[in-house]
Amino acid sequence: MSRRKKTLSEEDKGLWNAVKKTAKPLHISKAPAPLARPEKPNLPKPTAPIVREPFDFDLEIGRHAAGGMTGHDLAPSISDRLAQAPLRMDRKKFGKMRKGNLAPEGRIDLHGMTIAQAHPALTRFILSSWAMDRRLVLVITGKGKHRDDDGPIPVRKGVLKHQVPHWLHMAPLRDAVLQVTEAHLKHGGTGAYYVYLRRKK
Repeated sequence: MSRRKKTLSEEDKGLWNAVKKTAKPLHISKAPAPLARPEKPNLPKPTAPIVREPFDFDLEIGRHAAGGMTGHDLAPSISDRLAQAPLRMDRKKFGKMRKGNLAPEGRIDLHGMTIAQAHPALTRFILSSWAMDRRLVLVITGKGKHRDDDGPIPVRKGVLKHQVPHWLHMAPLRDAVLQVTEAHLKHGGTGAYYVYLRRKK
């Protein structure tokens, strides 16, 4: 026995259309896409462990160290700096001066003075010698006393010996000074300086 296909009546169709107009569609959220699997880093292949031979502690440690303890490295010395300074005076006269064959026309002894006393005394002496048209003068500083050098901070020997060349190359003395070098032994050696003055204009 065949079933008869049911059809909606016109009234049912109208009712269905009215319901369709008021209905709101449901928004079904999509499931998030699965995360991509991270790529494996290219790690270097493990190497065989380095096997070191045991060593004798007492003999090995310090074997390659430089022998002997060295003192503080204070470089360059004032003697080296003056020796390497450019030559500004006549070469022949400079040679005679270094050999002690030129007699200083004036001298000042700063040995035993403090820095506060020595600086103005040196300034007066150099400028007055320059005003008198002297060319070669001698500045005696002394070599400095030996002090204990066991502390953590190295200390140079002879404060005035190191300070005087610095003052001579600063204003106002640099306008008067042409050349500075350590004196010959007969004029004090490393405890004194020859100061060769410029000609006045």
